Amino acid sequence: MVRALVVDVGTTSVRTGIVETDGSVGFIHQRPLTVTSPQPGEVELDAREIGSLSLELARQSLRDGGECDVVGIANQRATTIVFDPATGEPVGPALGWQDLRTVIDCLVLQGQGLRLAPNQSATKAKWLVEHSGRPAAELKFATIETYVAWILSEGAIHVTDHSNAGVNGLVNLDLAWDHDVIDVLQLDHAMLPTIVNTMGDVGRATALPGAPRITALIGDQPASLFGQSCVTPGATKITFGTGAMLNLVRGPAGPDRMTRFTSGCFPIVAQSREQSKTWGVEGIVLSAGTCIEWLRDDLGLISDAAETETLARSIDSSDGVYFVPALLGLGTPQWDFGARGAFLGLTRGSTKAHLVRAVLEGIAHRGADLVAAAEEETGATISELRVDGGMTSNRFLVQMLADVTGCNVAVSPEREATTRGAGLMALVAVDALSLEDVAANWHPTEHYAPTTTVDERAHARAQWANIVARAEETIPDLSAVAF
Repeated sequence: MVRALVVDVGTTSVRTGIVETDGSVGFIHQRPLTVTSPQPGEVELDAREIGSLSLELARQSLRDGGECDVVGIANQRATTIVFDPATGEPVGPALGWQDLRTVIDCLVLQGQGLRLAPNQSATKAKWLVEHSGRPAAELKFATIETYVAWILSEGAIHVTDHSNAGVNGLVNLDLAWDHDVIDVLQLDHAMLPTIVNTMGDVGRATALPGAPRITALIGDQPASLFGQSCVTPGATKITFGTGAMLNLVRGPAGPDRMTRFTSGCFPIVAQSREQSKTWGVEGIVLSAGTCIEWLRDDLGLISDAAETETLARSIDSSDGVYFVPALLGLGTPQWDFGARGAFLGLTRGSTKAHLVRAVLEGIAHRGADLVAAAEEETGATISELRVDGGMTSNRFLVQMLADVTGCNVAVSPEREATTRGAGLMALVAVDALSLEDVAANWHPTEHYAPTTTVDERAHARAQWANIVARAEETIPDLSAVAF
């Protein structure tokens, strides 16, 4: 039986495991990453740590579970590394996808007609080269999957895949390197990796026992989409983690731009193999699980995330209290970086339970905003949502999501479906599975059906739109900034 080892580098941890052809994930090892913020808006990781942990944990999973035939790599997208190919040593910190130090650069480039966002890799790569004191031609550019493949292959493989390249700001509509952008940023074409399919043999992981072949590279959200068996047009998932991300499978037709649509969604590559690409759309909520952490760590209203469900269920309603989860601004569809989180409707009778319930309801409504934006963008009617992420253990939240979207909601058997998705892709790449097998291999642990009527949902959503409007443009100057 063919088996896949997965190296899954998330925003805050490295996770490895073995994925079987039935989709089960076992022999998991996980360790946290060191994430620092030297200045407000800056997010740094240690590329050496990412590389060493990826190798160490991969070897542990293989030691526990036995040798594997193929390797899949999943990663937090847009986190950027520049390294010396002679030594493999990074020339600076890994700049996290949330890092905003290049905001001014992006605004200057906008004035030159080049639209880039600070959460893309393009301007991060420029910053790292400039601060390395080295010519760009002597260095190599990498996002996380690129660097992990380099480490596992002992420097033999320098590649990125369509799903990661498609969001880094450096490619054109054909998913080839955009020479004009690269020249404007004063990067060097020699530093760029080869762009490959998300599924396909790129070489051997010679640093691992048995030197298995690396057959899948995939960004975290498309990996989660695949991991929840979303492989046919219209299939949709939301991952509820620190933020929340919706991905919908669109089909083979590519977009007319690589930048944000008017709906507030972005184009993504969901998967690619041989000559075939499947495109999708993505919508983003900037603050989801972050709001629960805030209730616990900063406000002290709860001691554990699980308390939120108990408190929410202890009352019949939020009694007119609303919360807009905009602690980092609003993502899809508004993209208002000057919006701020807000409690509204507070009275002397408002209790901790009302506040907590309002937070969960607000997160669910933001999920519904993503659904509405994806439907607007694609013309699809989303009847089923598949969900994963740590927050999906909160049954109140998931039921609320069903009620405000009108969708049937199915909970992934893997709370972290990214690992499963990368493993399944690695297996499909060598024909151990077909896409039809992946589609059929969906066995959710829970189903939630809407309990509200069409009229009740329409009323609730109209109220929500009015509430969100009151949180927009809290900081007008920041709201005026668009990427």
